[in-house]
Amino acid sequence: MAKIILLELLNEIKATFVEMLPEQSEILKVVSFKTSRSGGKGGQHVNKVSSKVELIFDIDDADFFSEEEKRQLKEKLAARIDSEGLLHVVSQEDRSQFMNKQRAVLKLIAILKAGLQVRKARKATKIPKAVKEKRLANKAQLSQKKEGRRKLNFD
Repeated sequence: MAKIILLELLNEIKATFVEMLPEQSEILKVVSFKTSRSGGKGGQHVNKVSSKVELIFDIDDADFFSEEEKRQLKEKLAARIDSEGLLHVVSQEDRSQFMNKQRAVLKLIAILKAGLQVRKARKATKIPKAVKEKRLANKAQLSQKKEGRRKLNFD
């Protein structure tokens, strides 16, 4: 079941893959993995096996990104980068260390993809004359309605 979900995630990321991102094999050359014991389901198995995976990625070591892309990633992912300039991605969803490594790599690719996306600049537009007139007409109509609710004063 977990392998099917992982394959679906991989296919989804490949379908929306940003052209700027390198192949997964190139990314694996510059990342390091740290494993530790994971909590959760598993009983005694959890206490024996290091299935939690922490992927550590140094943006400065990534030769496949230009200096501009590195600057953009550091700016957009500033909240996720530690004081040493390392990006940490943790995965502990599965009981298998291998599956958690795959998930961590997929998460990293998704994070890098999001960090490299450039938002379109918003074009300021003028409010159409008809919209302004409609707003003023509605305002006048509400004013008339409220005027009709007032009590008449015959003093």
